[in-house]
Amino acid sequence: MKHILLFLILFVPVWMVSAQQDTGYKPGDTAKDFNLKNVDGKMVSLAQYKNVRGFVIIFTCNHCPFAKAYEERIIALDKKYAPLGYPVIAINPNDANAEPEDSYENMIARAKEKNYSFPYLLDETQEVAKTYGAKRTPHIYILHKDEKGALKVKYTGAIDDNFDDAAAVKAKYAEDALQALLSGQQLTITTTKAIGCGIKWKK
Repeated sequence: MKHILLFLILFVPVWMVSAQQDTGYKPGDTAKDFNLKNVDGKMVSLAQYKNVRGFVIIFTCNHCPFAKAYEERIIALDKKYAPLGYPVIAINPNDANAEPEDSYENMIARAKEKNYSFPYLLDETQEVAKTYGAKRTPHIYILHKDEKGALKVKYTGAIDDNFDDAAAVKAKYAEDALQALLSGQQLTITTTKAIGCGIKWKK
């Protein structure tokens, strides 16, 4: 009996965590649309974007030091790739009760302060983050619109290999994926581990 209890304590939580990590979109999956509130009060869906090749979906937030470290790089991604057909769509999935800094009012202030050139959406129910399988902030998903108009997941994970120092980055995962898509080439890396703060889920 003691051995059975020990097994349950040691291995069941691991199995549950592994199962949770396996949920969400993988490269090759078709992403669903969503309809979320932007910091300007308007609702935003992917279907509203008619002349795009795809999207750079980034789950991020206000409070996380990792998200803050990547903020300028996220802004740079949108400025470089939105004109080429891959705009950034930022989504805050965090429970504001757990992290007050991530409240909708603070999102509005942050977007204004940093002059975001992209939507900053509130995933209030957290359903979009769960559907995508987002685990951390930031967590990136690059979508490409195929010939039938379906949004295919092409890359998911980290933005690059060095959150702490942008000047020391050696592998620009997101940019490499976008450049490959723009040139019609196969992506060499389609999945990496997202590095950041765990999403603050509602209880």
